Amino acid sequence: MNLYPAIDLKDGACVRLLRGDMDKATVFNNDPGSQAAEFVAKGCHWVHVVDLNGAFAGEPVNGAAVDSILAAVGDNAKVQLGGGIRNMETVDYWLNKGVHRVILGTVALRNPDLVKEACAKWPGRIAVGIDARNGFVAVEGWAETSEITALELAQKFEDCGVSAIIFTDIDRDGAMGGPNIDSTVALARAISTPVIASGGVSSLEDLLAIKAQADAGIDGAISGRALYDGRIDLAKAIAALA
Repeated sequence: MNLYPAIDLKDGACVRLLRGDMDKATVFNNDPGSQAAEFVAKGCHWVHVVDLNGAFAGEPVNGAAVDSILAAVGDNAKVQLGGGIRNMETVDYWLNKGVHRVILGTVALRNPDLVKEACAKWPGRIAVGIDARNGFVAVEGWAETSEITALELAQKFEDCGVSAIIFTDIDRDGAMGGPNIDSTVALARAISTPVIASGGVSSLEDLLAIKAQADAGIDGAISGRALYDGRIDLAKAIAALA
C-alpha cells in the first residue's frame, strides 16, 4: 500500500488547511522543493501535490512551486498534482512537464467527458479527486457542495480508465480526528477503480487500519499535517505499509 505525503500549496508555501478553509492555513515550509526532497529522502515513492489557489481560481497559480517540486523529486519518486486543472491544455502541460498523474476534481463533476477524453489520451495518468461533505461532492476548492453523491460521481468513470479515485472526507481533513474508513471502504467496495484514502489520517494506527482494508480496493492513503508535526514518522510508516 502506498503512502502519499501531501504538499498543499498556498501562495507558494506548503500549508495545511483545517477542513478546507483557506483562512485557516498553517504554513509548514516556505520551500516546497526542499519539502519534496525531504519526503523522497525518507523513502516515499509518490508526492501528492495540490495547488490550493488554483482550485479556487480555476487555473494553475502555484506553477513555480510545482516546478521546484518536480526538479527536487526528479526520477526518484512520482508526483501527482491537482488543483485548477480544468481543461485538456492544462492536463497536457503538466504531464509533458513531468507530473506523473494529474487529478481532476471540479471538472470531473462539471465536464465528465473531459475526464474520459484525458484517460484515452493519457492512459494510466489520470485520477479523479472526489471530495465529499456529508456524502455529497464539493467542488471549486470545496466552496460549493453539489447534489450528487461521491458514489454516483465515481460510477461515471468506471469504464474509462481512471487510474485512481482520491476520496476525501472534508470534515475530517486537517482535523486530526482520524479518517472516515467506513465511507472510504464502502466506496472502494462499490467500484472497481482503486481508491486512495484522504482526510484525517493522523497516526500510524490510522494507516494500519486503512491497510487492513486493502482488499476492498484501497491503493493507499494521503497524509499531510501529521507528517509535518511529527505525529507520523514517514520512514516508519512507509516500512509498515510495505
